[in-house]
Amino acid sequence: MTSFDPRELRNAFGSFMTGVTVVTAVGEEDAPIGFTANSFTSVSLDPPLVLVCLANTSRNYEALTAAKGFAVNVLAENQVELSNTFARPVDDRFANTDWSFGPFGSPVFAGVSAWFDCSMFKTVDAGDHVILIGRVEAFDSSPQPGLGYARGAYVTPAAEAEALRGSTDLYVSALIEHNGKVLLQSADDGGLSLPQIKVGKDGAQAALARLIETTGAAAEPGFIYSVYEDDTQSTQHISFLCQTTGEFASAGQFEELTPNVSQKIANYAERTMLERFGAEHSIGHFGVYCGTQSNGNVQPMASGS
Repeated sequence: MTSFDPRELRNAFGSFMTGVTVVTAVGEEDAPIGFTANSFTSVSLDPPLVLVCLANTSRNYEALTAAKGFAVNVLAENQVELSNTFARPVDDRFANTDWSFGPFGSPVFAGVSAWFDCSMFKTVDAGDHVILIGRVEAFDSSPQPGLGYARGAYVTPAAEAEALRGSTDLYVSALIEHNGKVLLQSADDGGLSLPQIKVGKDGAQAALARLIETTGAAAEPGFIYSVYEDDTQSTQHISFLCQTTGEFASAGQFEELTPNVSQKIANYAERTMLERFGAEHSIGHFGVYCGTQSNGNVQPMASGS
């Protein structure tokens, strides 16, 4: 029997970018129930079938497997808080949610990218999960861009592109990591810093590609990990979290984020970001920071069902 490290396998699964949904149904005494899930797949057009996966340990297991149907709400980019609400153990997840019963009877949300109200077609036991296959009885969609999820963090490409539009003094840095070590380079002040480059007219993604090339690391462009404005310099900064297959670089070297290394990073925003990365890497869940060089918020993806 093949044995895998569960955390490493989960992280590998997480490299596949997915959308974020909230699966809903009607439980005991006609009370609405729901949970956040990114294990949603379209299965068939004829008949119209979709599937979601539910953990056997979920508190919603009995109610959902016995339900006559369920709905899949595909969340929009601006519905991160809705995702978090249905991922956490909240007493009444529907209390402050704009929802209504769909045509087939399961709760559907306002403002989503799409919703699918389904009858239960089949349930299939699959290891530590059960697969719920639903037949689409009604659906609706909107132009709202969908909320993404990859490597333990939300991905909001449309919102990020809008935020970056028209930025002039914009800098991109690459947080290139391998097994928890981060590529650091010598800074002008004699300390250490992340690889960084100013963004040109061709945009942030092109700048990131050039930056990675200059490091010599075999890294792939990743997702946005931090967006902040340095109001002391009137500049904007975007840090991308990028993975690499090894610890080779022609410019800089990979360092463990020990307290001694952190002290050598003079830039406060970079130092606190790397300290956050060290903490998040240890648990396998990442968040996106938005704010200034000294004050802001992290939007994490909480797990739950």
